Amino acid sequence: MTTVTSGSLAEYLDRLLDVAQHADYANALNGLQLANQAPVRRIGAAVDLSLRAIHSARSSGVNFLIVHHGMFWTGLQRVVGTTYDRLRALLDADIAVYSVHLPLDSSPAFGNSALLAKRLGLAVTGSFARYGEHYVGVSGEGDVATSDLVTAVAAFASEFATTVRTTPVAPEQRTKRWAICTGAGASSETLREAAAARVDTLIVGEGPHHTAVDAAELNLTIIYAGHYATETLGVQAIAARAAAEYGVPWEFLFAPTGL
Repeated sequence: MTTVTSGSLAEYLDRLLDVAQHADYANALNGLQLANQAPVRRIGAAVDLSLRAIHSARSSGVNFLIVHHGMFWTGLQRVVGTTYDRLRALLDADIAVYSVHLPLDSSPAFGNSALLAKRLGLAVTGSFARYGEHYVGVSGEGDVATSDLVTAVAAFASEFATTVRTTPVAPEQRTKRWAICTGAGASSETLREAAAARVDTLIVGEGPHHTAVDAAELNLTIIYAGHYATETLGVQAIAARAAAEYGVPWEFLFAPTGL
């Protein structure tokens, strides 16, 4: 096992995901958000930085935590209440926090959308959902019964305590052009993009009510597979890669939200 510090591991992940070349939401603050003192002994992967994830990390001996939604997601805030509780728990357990948002989503090898397509047996042939200079979603073509695709998505989501919802699906309906944008992937912008690309089935994590209304008028079926469930794959993939690179164990810290 190679001895590695949180700073060195963070630099490796920054290079792996090309973090410096990605614009993101200001509060995402990609990269190492909290350092620690001890060498990395065990890597943990979680979707969200939460007390559940922190306590689970501490119980498992994790001292380097990789998350998709990090410490500062809601912006500038006083260090009181749950913010204080999270920080105190991390410092007491000497756990480092590395957070990566859109640089992870847009990665061809480790992105949530790309990995979900692979999990569903869908061949990626194009990109989808542009943000700045990068695309955070994927797309492709095929010919599959839409109901079968819904069943496959539901089987995946159930592993993460999530119930799939869809706009209406006709018994004879088939998916021939699809796109995936995980997390909060249904928006007016992604629906317009899907319609322009003649996508007939859009798989997302979640979206506002109006997207279901608009979808019917765009001849588009939306499969809402859950924000949490659809963003579990990327953090697991980079944790596994980092663990293999440095010869340390890793694990996924299960903390579903049901959404």
